[in-house]
Amino acid sequence: MRLLEWRGHSLVALLARVYLGGLFAYAALHKLLYPNTFALDVATYDILPLALINLAALVLPWVEVVSGVLLILGFRTRPAALLITGMMVIFMAALASALWRGLDMSCGCFAAGDSADPISGWTLLRDAGWLALALYVLIFDRRPLGLDRLLGEREPT
Repeated sequence: MRLLEWRGHSLVALLARVYLGGLFAYAALHKLLYPNTFALDVATYDILPLALINLAALVLPWVEVVSGVLLILGFRTRPAALLITGMMVIFMAALASALWRGLDMSCGCFAAGDSADPISGWTLLRDAGWLALALYVLIFDRRPLGLDRLLGEREPT
């Protein structure tokens, strides 16, 4: 398939990886510093059982930062891209659910509890763009520029 074989994918994907990786690492910062505030944002979505809210608020930022750093480094690139793709699908489903139910709330994406980041259709559209970038990396970045290539990781068949 010619589209998959284009040599420019590695460079385009590198730019997408650095952007997404930095974005996810940055998004995790406030959540790591203020897990209690982030837990309130998670609770406001009213999707998880009460018993899982604190666990999600403590674990999710670490998954974001680790997958972001892995993407930037180009180490275990496809699993990191898969994690980010999965998170984007979950985040978008939560946003769509909150919008459908008419909740007036903060996204919780960057600064937990920040009223300057209210959810809207634009939030969903923005996340769709990030999902598209993650899918691009996952599908087209067959020989990532980074540690995977330096360490001689083979292209999946």
